[in-house]
Amino acid sequence: MLTDYSHLTPSATIEIADVAISTANHLIDTVVSETSERTYANTLAPLDQALNLVRDADGVSAFMARIHPDESVRGAGSEADETIQKWLSNLAFNHDLYEAVRDYSQSAAALELDGEWERNLDFWLRDFRRAGQELAPKDREKLQALRNDLIELHVAYERNLDEWDDGLEVSRDDLGGMSEPYLARLAPGSAEGTYRVTVSYPDYVPLMEQCTNRDLRQKMQFKFMNRAADANLPLLNRAVQVRWDIAHLLGYETFVDLALEPKMADPDSLAAFYDSLIPGLLALGQDELNVLTGLMSSEYPDQMLMPWDWTFYDARQAELDFGVDNNLVSEYFALGATVQGMLDICAEVFGIEFAPIEETKAWDDDVLLFEIRNAGEEAAIAYFYADLHPRPGKYGHAACWRLRAGCLATDGTYRLPVSAIACNFTKPTADSPSLLQHSEVETLFHEFGHVLHNTLTETKLPRFSGTQTERDFVEAPSQIMENWTWEPTVLSRFARHYRTGELIPEELLASLVEARNQNIALKTLRQVFFGQYDLALHGGAAPTDAAEAYWDNIGLTVVPGHPGTHFGASFGHMMSDGYAAGYYGYLWSKIYGDDMFSVFVDQGVLNPGVGRRYRNTILAQGGTKDGTELLVEFLGRPPSSQAFMAKLGLKETLP
Repeated sequence: MLTDYSHLTPSATIEIADVAISTANHLIDTVVSETSERTYANTLAPLDQALNLVRDADGVSAFMARIHPDESVRGAGSEADETIQKWLSNLAFNHDLYEAVRDYSQSAAALELDGEWERNLDFWLRDFRRAGQELAPKDREKLQALRNDLIELHVAYERNLDEWDDGLEVSRDDLGGMSEPYLARLAPGSAEGTYRVTVSYPDYVPLMEQCTNRDLRQKMQFKFMNRAADANLPLLNRAVQVRWDIAHLLGYETFVDLALEPKMADPDSLAAFYDSLIPGLLALGQDELNVLTGLMSSEYPDQMLMPWDWTFYDARQAELDFGVDNNLVSEYFALGATVQGMLDICAEVFGIEFAPIEETKAWDDDVLLFEIRNAGEEAAIAYFYADLHPRPGKYGHAACWRLRAGCLATDGTYRLPVSAIACNFTKPTADSPSLLQHSEVETLFHEFGHVLHNTLTETKLPRFSGTQTERDFVEAPSQIMENWTWEPTVLSRFARHYRTGELIPEELLASLVEARNQNIALKTLRQVFFGQYDLALHGGAAPTDAAEAYWDNIGLTVVPGHPGTHFGASFGHMMSDGYAAGYYGYLWSKIYGDDMFSVFVDQGVLNPGVGRRYRNTILAQGGTKDGTELLVEFLGRPPSSQAFMAKLGLKETLP
């Protein structure tokens, strides 16, 4: 049932994609060549089956491009990824297929569809329209070529970023403020007594927060923000141009207008959303920046706080004002115990059980595999992999992939969903386990929200399985999960010292929670900047240069930009078809995540009754209904931004 990833070769990786596409093409041919009366069974059902076959292959072959330890398999995965993405994109450009679906949509049988099946037909017709099926043949061909260009750019960009390997060789004296466990994890440098600090997250993030060597922080951030810059910045600028061309071919004024059409937001509501946030946040952010600058002035009088300073002084402020020492806090969050604690909490709240599977047959020995069951039952309902440590060539941040959609199979049985989470937490050493910063605990819970969304799905059709919702709603189930990482009743369940086993002290836990909203305006403004940068790239009447967009919008952070860096070269969301002109969704959906969590706060943060209702209304239904409809069903009222805005100290506004 589960894929054996352990023996994948480059040729097998490519063959999996090729066989799936060949079989899918045969199914598409049967739809097109059908001569009898059009029905769901002979038109949309084979189309759904073909789509499932190719997406299953994506969860094996293309997935390897981001995750496999063997460079040759990753390369084959990239080739398979490009092949699969082009097939998926080109499907809606098949004019004969479009005519078959259109003819079925005009039949009496189609008018009787309801629920998922009616929605599926509506969405296929929307896909065909957005693929230019109403355009002249010459324009349709041009649009298809542009879509394929975009896929090639995306694959090349991600490959460049995943394969990037850079860092600095430093001495022990250079690493003032860094803990001994951090030093023990570093690779040795070429000279005796030196260390190599890379641009991977486990090396980079702690250094920026804790290293007292300001010059080293500046150099490391320069390298981090210039990852794959020479190769990727031209790719991003080309992608922006291609998207602008696509939008204009389809008759939209901007790519933002095209991208927002299938989402919750529209251009007016999105503009109003940012207008309600930015002025108040800028005022609060400046006040917060002044405090950080004051902290810095004792060491660097009359100097401006720079981007390589703010996380360092944010951490120092947390220690001075709240007694929060990030290194001390991390000693209570050993990775294994944290993962188990998260699973125990989810089991209790959502009525499920997790069982580890010893023989994973995964792509790397460090990967964990779990079976998910309903509480008290023996049968599996889903599986998920957890790949939690960095290695060369691996995806460099944190993400969740849907490897297999949960939906009805052709024989009427239910296909068990499979998902995978990839993070880059520090590896254990001979002296200590992997220890997480609290921000990494948040990341773990966030990504696991996507796992739950993908694995607790109960949809009938693959199009709506799991995270297949509006893109600006898809982050809500992950945003809600972050809230549990700030609840003392939750953290006290599993936060134990990795050596003594003692529970995290109440006073340290209280200080950690109290410091939650420290510099929240600055942190939120950074998210605002990401969103506005994205809209600047894609919302103009003409393509915008990525470097210009950076400098035009970096002022929103109230922290100066880093001269000579090329942010867009490693901001991978901008190359994703789902997040381009859609990054705003992180903040937008946080409103909904916070609003849903307010129900848990009112009725008990670990209340199983609320958890089951959340599971049944939000997670199980996937994309079978619009996000707003799901929210009203769970909340019992229209959604509100009160909880979100209260954290920011701003007045409520509805998106």
